[in-house]
Amino acid sequence: MTGAGSGIGRVVAVALVERGWRVVLAGRREDALVETLAGRDGIVAATDVRDEASVRALFARAVEAYGRVDLLFNNAGVFGRTAPIEDVSLEDWRAVVDTNLTGAFLCAREAVRVMKAQRPQGGRIVNNGSISAQSPRPGSVGYTATKHAMTGLTKQISLDGRADGIACGQIDIGNAATEMTAGFDEPQMDARHVADAVVYMAELPLDANVQFMTVMATTMPLIGRG
Repeated sequence: MTGAGSGIGRVVAVALVERGWRVVLAGRREDALVETLAGRDGIVAATDVRDEASVRALFARAVEAYGRVDLLFNNAGVFGRTAPIEDVSLEDWRAVVDTNLTGAFLCAREAVRVMKAQRPQGGRIVNNGSISAQSPRPGSVGYTATKHAMTGLTKQISLDGRADGIACGQIDIGNAATEMTAGFDEPQMDARHVADAVVYMAELPLDANVQFMTVMATTMPLIGRG
């Protein structure tokens, strides 16, 4: 799984390990990944999801260690600088797109290659979409665009992978309480609920799939105001 060094990624990683999954935790900082494992069984792999060679090395290490890949939690992402669209530089835009969209594509592509070739064939990809895949926040053009694109990526992987036993679903998360959301003034929920949802999606048999799931604090204003 990617983005495992902090936030939602850390909570989900711990939940998967507790359920007995053999994990490879990927992220930019190896020390943060080691903190996530906290002595539990697993492998850490410093990975730049924006870099094709780095992603290939990640999956090669997973196959070398465990013989196959049954699950990818495509979680790595950045929010980017909050600003109105006219003030967003091309550099800012590319930084978000390269991580959130190109990184998700590179990891999904490599996962599909492994899952298609392995025996028994197949596996599951869970993409982290965010509620911004449904409804944007002001000043977040890069994040919103990439999370809307994640929905298209999820659908395409589902279509392209189904003949080879590869399932793909998306979880859209709203305001889970982590160190990354400490400054939010909206209602938040315990991040463990997100982890439980991802584990549920991950542990379904491959003939069943949660295509899209939204998990959020009940009183978030996403649905409407008033």
